[in-house]
Amino acid sequence: MALVAGIDSSTQSCKVVVCDSTTGEVVREGRAPHPDGTETDPRHWWTALSHASSGLLDDVAAVSVAGQQHGMVVIDDEGEVVRPALLWNDGRSARAADDLVEELGGPRVWADAIGNVPVAGFTITKLRWFSEHEPELASRARGVMLPHDWLTWRLGGARQAPTTDRGDASGTGYWSPSENAYRTDLLVHAFGRELEVPRVAAPSEAVGRTPEGALIAPGTGDNMGAALGLGLRTGDVVVSLGTSGTVFAAHDRPTHDATGAVCGYADATGGHLPLVCTLNAARVLGSAASMLGTDLAGLDHLALGARPGAEGVVLLPYLDGERTPVLPEASGSLHGLRRDNMTPGNIARAAVEGMLCGLADGLVALTAQGVRAERVLLVGGGARSAAVRAIAPLVLGMPVATPPAAEYVALGAARQAAWALSGDPLPPEWTLDTPAEEAAHSPEAGNGLRERYAEYRRALHGV
Repeated sequence: MALVAGIDSSTQSCKVVVCDSTTGEVVREGRAPHPDGTETDPRHWWTALSHASSGLLDDVAAVSVAGQQHGMVVIDDEGEVVRPALLWNDGRSARAADDLVEELGGPRVWADAIGNVPVAGFTITKLRWFSEHEPELASRARGVMLPHDWLTWRLGGARQAPTTDRGDASGTGYWSPSENAYRTDLLVHAFGRELEVPRVAAPSEAVGRTPEGALIAPGTGDNMGAALGLGLRTGDVVVSLGTSGTVFAAHDRPTHDATGAVCGYADATGGHLPLVCTLNAARVLGSAASMLGTDLAGLDHLALGARPGAEGVVLLPYLDGERTPVLPEASGSLHGLRRDNMTPGNIARAAVEGMLCGLADGLVALTAQGVRAERVLLVGGGARSAAVRAIAPLVLGMPVATPPAAEYVALGAARQAAWALSGDPLPPEWTLDTPAEEAAHSPEAGNGLRERYAEYRRALHGV
C-alpha cells in the first residue's frame, strides 16, 4: 500500500493526513496550532508543520500542501523572509486595493484582465501597501510567494526553484486564468519594480522531492484543496463555514465579474473555481453564543426554538468588517427589534440566518455568472451546528447535503499527491465513507427573510 500525505496549512492551524493512495482511507493524522493574528513569521508555519507531521511522514511516497490563499511572503537575495507574512485577513491594504482599481481604469478592466477585482485580501494589494509603507524593507525584496508556495519550497529543502499551481496563483491579482499566465505588468505597476514569482506547475506535476525522498506535488490553495477532497462535480456548490465563509463551484470556463463579488479563480485540476468569500462565518455563531451567555449547543437550542424569520429580527453579521460586499470598516448590527420579539431565541435565530443570508447572496452571484447550481454541499466547522444544517435549506433555497466531517482541504492535498505519484491523466477516484446527509428544502420559503436582510443592508451600507 503506497501512502501519501496531505497538509492543510490554514489560518489557524496545520493539519496533516496520511492516506492510502488508492482508496483515500485516512490511516493517521496530526495537527498543531498557528499563532493568531493577521500577520505572522512563516517560520511558525514550518514549526507547526514539523509538530503536526512528527512521526507521520517517514514512509509516505508523496506529499502536497494546500495553504491559505493570498498571503504575501517576501524573500531577499539569500532566500530569507524580509518581513512577517501579511495574511488574507489583514485589511490594512484596503486603500491600496481602491487605488489600484482606480489607477487602471476601474473594476471592468481588472475583471477582464485577471477575472478578479482586487480587494484587501489579494497579494497584489499587499505588495502595493508594502512598497508604500515600508520602502526600506521593500527594497530588499527579490521574490514573492504564497504561503503554500513557501512551505512546498521548504519541504524540498529550498533546493529547487519555487513553484506554485494555477489555483493558488489565480488569487494573487497578477495571474490570469484566461491567459494561463502571469500578468507581471500588473505586479510591476503595484510594487514599482519586478519581483521573482514561482513557476506555475502543471496540476499533477512532481516539483521536487523531500530530503527523505518523497515526491512533492505542486500543492494549491485551501479552497482548491477542498474541492479536490470533496470530489466536486458540476452542479454542486460548496458552502464552507470556517474562519471565513466561501461559496464555490466547479466550472468549465473563466468568470469575469466586474462587481467583484465573484472571484474568477482557477482550480487545481485544469478547470475553474469561481468563488465568493465573506469574512464572517462560523465565528458569528461563537460570538452570538457568547453574547447570549451560552455555548454553541445552547445557541442551536435557542435558534431552533424560534420561528423562521426570527419574528423580524435581522443581524447584519459584519463583525470583522466584510469582504463581500466590500465593507472593510463595517461592524455588525441588529435590526427590527421590538419589545415583543427581543428574545434570546430570536437573537440566536437571527445570527444563524444572517450568516447564511450573506452566503445566499454569494450563491446568487455565482449563478448570475452562469454557474450551474443544483445542490449545496455544506462543510466546515460551522456545518457541525444543528441549527445551521436545519436553517440552511430554508435560506439557500435549494437541496443541502452535509458530508461527514473530515479534513477536506488536507484530503484534497493528499489526493493531489496520489495523482502526481500515479502519473495518471486524472486524479484517483476516492469516495466518502459515509453518504452526505440530505436536508429538505423549499425554494420560496426563505424569500422574505432574505429580502429583509437585503433591505437593511442597502439602507445602512448602500450596497
